Amino acid sequence: MLDTFSPYPLRLSYGIRRYAFGARLIETRLGKEDLPDGVIAETWEISDHASEPATVLNGAYAGRPLGELVQTYPDGLVRPGWRGPHLPLLVKLLDASHLLPVHVHPDDAVAASRYGEPNGKDEAWHVLWAEPDATVLVGLRPGLERASLRAALLAQDYDAALLRYPVRAGDTVDVPAGVLHTFGPGTLIVEVQQTSDLTESAMPTDVYGRPLAHDRWAANLDATLDVLTSDARPRPDAGVLLYDDERVRRVQGCRNARFVLERWTLRAPLRVRLGEGGFATLTTLDGSLAVACDGGHEVLPRASSCLLPAAAGEVTLEPASGDALDLVVCFEPGDAPPRQDGV
Repeated sequence: MLDTFSPYPLRLSYGIRRYAFGARLIETRLGKEDLPDGVIAETWEISDHASEPATVLNGAYAGRPLGELVQTYPDGLVRPGWRGPHLPLLVKLLDASHLLPVHVHPDDAVAASRYGEPNGKDEAWHVLWAEPDATVLVGLRPGLERASLRAALLAQDYDAALLRYPVRAGDTVDVPAGVLHTFGPGTLIVEVQQTSDLTESAMPTDVYGRPLAHDRWAANLDATLDVLTSDARPRPDAGVLLYDDERVRRVQGCRNARFVLERWTLRAPLRVRLGEGGFATLTTLDGSLAVACDGGHEVLPRASSCLLPAAAGEVTLEPASGDALDLVVCFEPGDAPPRQDGV
C-alpha cells in the first residue's frame, strides 16, 4: 500500500442496471463502446455505492476499490478535512427509452430515521438527447390532498398528480429529495446525485416490468406518500452561461447545496483547477478528452468518465481528436469559486 496519496485522473469500472425502462440509447446515441448485449437502463459511471462499487482501472491504484481509497485518503481524494462513509456524489448515464417509474427518493432526515442510511438522494438530470415531444413529470399539482393523490396514482393518472413539462437537449432539472417525479420516454440523460439508491415507487410493476400483487402495490403507494417531504416544483432549465471564448464555453445547469453540474464545450487546450477545493468528475459526451496533471495523464474515450481527486491541483484538458468536444463536469460546491486561468 502506498503511504501517501498520489493524485491523478482515476478511470473507474462502471456498473450496469438493466431496468425495463432502458434500451440501447447509451450506445446508439452517445457512442459508449463495449457495452454488453441487452437492455442497458443505467451505467453507474462514478460510484462508491455498496451495490455498485467501482474499482480503479489505471495507474498506481489499479485494482483498488474506490471506497478503499476514499476512506484511506479522504483529504487528498475528496476534500481537505472531509470525513464520511462514501464519496458524496454518484454520476450515471440513464436511458429513458421508456417511461421511468413514478417514484420519490427520501431526504437525509427520512433516510436516517426510516431506512438507517447516512443520506438521502437529491439529484439533477442533464438532458443529452430527447425526442421532440419528450417530457418530464415532476412536482405535485397544487392543492392535492393525500387521498386525492393516492387515488390518482392508483388510477395511474399521473397527469392528475404531477406537473408535466417539455424538455430538450441541454436542459437540466434539479430535483430535491422528497419530490415525486418521472421522465421518459425518448430521453437520454446524465445524472448527478447524492450517493444513495433509496427509492419508493408508485407503480403497479417493479423496475423489471413484473406486475406486483395489489396488496404490495398498495403498500408501496403508502410508503411513497410517506416519503413525500418537499413541495418543490422543479422545472427544466437551459442553464446560465458562465463563460464563452475561443477555448471553452461553460453553462451551469444547476448549483445547490449538494452539487454543481456544468456543461462544457472545450475548443482548445485549457489549464484549469476544478472542484472548488474538492474532487470533480468529468464525463465526455461526443469525443475523447486528454486529462493531464502533475500526477499523471489519461485519455478518456467518448461517453466515459473519470474522477479527478481534490489534490490533483491544476489540470490540462485538451480535445484528444483535435476537435471541440462536450463534457459534463460535476463537483461539490465550495466556499470559493474555481480558479481557472481567467475562465
